[in-house]
Amino acid sequence: MLQISLWKRVVILALCLAALVLAAPNLFYSRVESHNDAVSAFEKSGAMTEAQAAAKAAWPDWLPSGLVNLGLDLRGGAHLLAEVHLSEVYKARLDALWPEARKVLAAERATIGSIRRIAAPEGELRIQIGKPDQIAKAVEVAKTLTAPVVSLTGVGQSDYEVTGVGDTITFRLSEAEKTATDDRTMEQSLEIVRRRVDAAGTREPTIMRQGQDRILIEVPGIGSAQELKDLIGTTAKLTFNQVYGPPVSTPEANPGMGRALLPSADREGIYYILDDVPVVTGDDLTDARPDTDQNGYPAVAFRFNPTGARMFGDYTATHIGEPFAIVLDGKVISAPTIQAHIAGGSGIITGNFTVEEATNLALLLRAGALPAGMSFLEERTIGPELGADSIEAGKKAAMVGFGLVVVWMIASYGLFGTFAAFALILNVVMIFGFMSAVGATLTMPGIAGIVLTMGTAVDANVLVYERIREELRNTKSPARAIELGYEKAMSAIIDANVTTFLTGVILFVLGAGPVRGFAVTLIVGIATSVFTAIFVTRLLVVTWFAWKRPKTIIV
Repeated sequence: MLQISLWKRVVILALCLAALVLAAPNLFYSRVESHNDAVSAFEKSGAMTEAQAAAKAAWPDWLPSGLVNLGLDLRGGAHLLAEVHLSEVYKARLDALWPEARKVLAAERATIGSIRRIAAPEGELRIQIGKPDQIAKAVEVAKTLTAPVVSLTGVGQSDYEVTGVGDTITFRLSEAEKTATDDRTMEQSLEIVRRRVDAAGTREPTIMRQGQDRILIEVPGIGSAQELKDLIGTTAKLTFNQVYGPPVSTPEANPGMGRALLPSADREGIYYILDDVPVVTGDDLTDARPDTDQNGYPAVAFRFNPTGARMFGDYTATHIGEPFAIVLDGKVISAPTIQAHIAGGSGIITGNFTVEEATNLALLLRAGALPAGMSFLEERTIGPELGADSIEAGKKAAMVGFGLVVVWMIASYGLFGTFAAFALILNVVMIFGFMSAVGATLTMPGIAGIVLTMGTAVDANVLVYERIREELRNTKSPARAIELGYEKAMSAIIDANVTTFLTGVILFVLGAGPVRGFAVTLIVGIATSVFTAIFVTRLLVVTWFAWKRPKTIIV
């Protein structure tokens, strides 16, 4: 007999109600968006203007405020494709190596003769010695700078290759180190670009690596590509400051003349009193990477240029045992204790780090300035008018598609077609509810995916209703025909939707940009259409049948 247990009815109705509540803010898009922007501004600065306060009050805080984010093609904005000059990082690494190489070789001047740097191809450091017959000795001394290091994976390898021919010693980055340097540089560039774009308060930017040395940047809602380029070109501020006393837990503390009170980046409610004048700035930092300490625990190794090395060495010599703050964009990201005099411009930050924490700290240390220059290979500005036209076209397509499907279903299946039409409306609501809950981005291809879902969402209903017709022709009772119709159609429904779902997953994994936008709405639409077709329409049919108790039915 047709029966649906009470708990199943409650779950179905609860999910439908939740979808309605989550999707509802999209009906008041501008108001809710202004509210969210005001809240975000307050969280960043701790204050808001009168206009922001009014915008915040326009939408109650206790109501859901999740929205479906509009993509670049719907909202308008800027698109950039940037190429990172990785070779500049190789040059900086080799330039930083030269003072150390000069120092160790100068100690053997009596044996190897004079030393001087000479012109070299890109990616090489060449040093000429005065006594060519002592080149083997010079290479041996030079290799003390490139002793194998132990990485977090425990694999030992040298960062540099050192060779000697005639009277010339040549340093090159090893291929493994070049690959690692490329990855670190791209990660650093992505992090810096993301921080700068996020600081502007933009909604849902797309910032991702493409290929070996390129970054795709798409920012909806920004005025022009030039504005985005100017935003990326700003410099984040990284400093290393002296710490006075232990951390405090109140922002009202008076730091005193020439001192600053700055919050911890990862410990809420904790503040540090620092010297206003930094000991060293991020401009003097040449590298930072995850490493291990002498006990094999995760740590962060760093290196300064010669100027920074001298200032940092002088400071650490007189402040052993004191904390030293690393400040990024006005927040203390770490405050390690100086364990010993750090000469030579390189040192290691130890602590109770996990591998992930050490990697993230190294990335933040390198995030003060872009590690290499960028060339913009492609730039586009998409005006909001074009986005508005796209939204209007998408609305029309959705309305036409929905109308045709509804008319066809009602004409073909009568009352049962009306149930399917109601489930179709609920299906679209659930798609928007889910995308609002997770903050998904809707693009023009995404709208196409929703329109396609409208057509395929009734497939399951068609299969069920045709099976019911078949059972009625076999002189089954109405109740039995409905029950068998749902049972026998289930395998075909599952097969059809699973294959389409897998296709959507493949598009999402292998695709990018607009293809992913289409895949997201397709995947979500498949899941919601199966739910509405199997559970919602069945609940409607069962409820109607229990109320009317018809002797015959027409499907």
